[in-house]
Amino acid sequence: MNLSRSPFTQQVKKPIQKMALSSISTFFHLGLLLLLFANAMPSLASAKTHYHDFVVQATPVKRLCNTHSTITVNGQYPGPTLEVNNGDTLVVNVVNRAQYNVTIHWHGVRQMRTAWADGPEFVTQCPIRPGGSYTYRFTIEGQEGTLWWHAHSSWLRATVYGALIIHPKEGSSYPFQKPTRETPILLGEWWNANPIDVVREATRTGAAPNVSDAYTINGQPGDFYNCSSADTVIVPMDAGETNLLRVVNSGLNQQLFFTVANHKLTVVGADASYLKPFTTNVIMLGPGQTTDVLITADQPPARYYIAARAYASAQGAPFDNTTTTAILEYKTAPCPAKGGASSKPVNASLPKFNDTATATAFTTSLRSPQKAEVPTDIDESLFFTVGLGINQCPPGANKASTCQGPNGTRFAASMNNISFVLPSNFSLLQAHHQGIPGVFTTDFPAAPPVKFDYTGNVSQSLWQPVPATKVYKLKYGAKVQVVLQGTSIFTAENHPIHLHGYDFYIVAEGFGNFNPQKDTAKFNLVDPPMRNTASGQEEMVPWYDK
Repeated sequence: MNLSRSPFTQQVKKPIQKMALSSISTFFHLGLLLLLFANAMPSLASAKTHYHDFVVQATPVKRLCNTHSTITVNGQYPGPTLEVNNGDTLVVNVVNRAQYNVTIHWHGVRQMRTAWADGPEFVTQCPIRPGGSYTYRFTIEGQEGTLWWHAHSSWLRATVYGALIIHPKEGSSYPFQKPTRETPILLGEWWNANPIDVVREATRTGAAPNVSDAYTINGQPGDFYNCSSADTVIVPMDAGETNLLRVVNSGLNQQLFFTVANHKLTVVGADASYLKPFTTNVIMLGPGQTTDVLITADQPPARYYIAARAYASAQGAPFDNTTTTAILEYKTAPCPAKGGASSKPVNASLPKFNDTATATAFTTSLRSPQKAEVPTDIDESLFFTVGLGINQCPPGANKASTCQGPNGTRFAASMNNISFVLPSNFSLLQAHHQGIPGVFTTDFPAAPPVKFDYTGNVSQSLWQPVPATKVYKLKYGAKVQVVLQGTSIFTAENHPIHLHGYDFYIVAEGFGNFNPQKDTAKFNLVDPPMRNTASGQEEMVPWYDK
């Protein structure tokens, strides 16, 4: 079955540019997404300024029986959690003591008039070189909930990341009963190798990058991995209390199912936007997404597994099929050393890896808590195909070493047949702001150059994308609808899409090819969920904001 989804629209508050995708890094998927942008500009009463220092450095980290020289922030893996109130300003000085270039992206923060602080390497800034520093300054405006931050240079984000928690303004409260406690839950991916080496090898060979060796919860793999059970994360709770779990998929490439054994999860927010509460046994998050859930300690005092594993429905595509765990522990539960069998955590039940029905049921249950201000008078209607194609081996290249994709080719992802090439001397924002010629062109196509059966058998003549650095310019104040159509150019895959600096409404999703005559009638223009990252479903492996 092929997944398609439908567009997004937003009131644009600053000039933005749309780029094609990176040609390597992660895989792409088959799907169509309808997203709708939205903004808010609240007052800044009682606002504070928070100052932080981030030192990016190599740190010895032991996981899966081995010690690795791992790139961290302030020696922590994951990095420090930042907590602010809606309306506050963050000033973060980043010092790079690592051997790689680095930038930091504040994933989901609406960068109103502060695009220089957004962080993607060679898009809004040039990287911070080893020995250098850069200060990010931005204000949280009209956002409450859970976001996160991560490196935005190559695959450094595998270990350089942390939570960004936005509390309501002082004197304000949540739109639900205040929980007794709050716990960030950061889901990650761990490689028994230097992640930079993994992506460099994939870039050199043209093959798919190796999948991770483990998933993690707050940096720890958990009980089901070698040399890991002694450090499994414990989440304590008193009987009867309610905990707000702030769940973040901090992984690079994999959508994840998440659950807590024998406990219900009440979903109240996602991507720092509140949702109409609903109860479920399992949630699904694509890379970059966050979900806030309330959990009540209403079960017999014991220890219960918190667990996550892959949602991966693409046939034939490799993925990490392991399961990461933490433990929800009632404070009156028997101690592990004394309780024997009774202290073993209660097992968690997770959906099958390819359970598209469960994944779709979850994503389609998300609703805004009240009527949404969805733009209906659209200024720009864009149609972007997203897919994984292949490049033929360059003349004279050594196929055995540099063309290890299918039949001696190289994998290349694309949007509208353009495979994005990062600049190397100037960032896109710098080139735009200073009028520097030759860095990019403004002719990114608003629709595929060739129309075809996007989710069917695609002619091999359409498999090879064009490498280029192209953008699509939007006018200030434009209201934009974007249809994201997944393709099966090489294979049907899954792929999250993240929009930097803005939120959007997901007004529809579906399977197969988008049909504007029929599918627009299915748009939810009443209470669609507001997100900053849209995650595909069927037969996909993720794209991330590269």
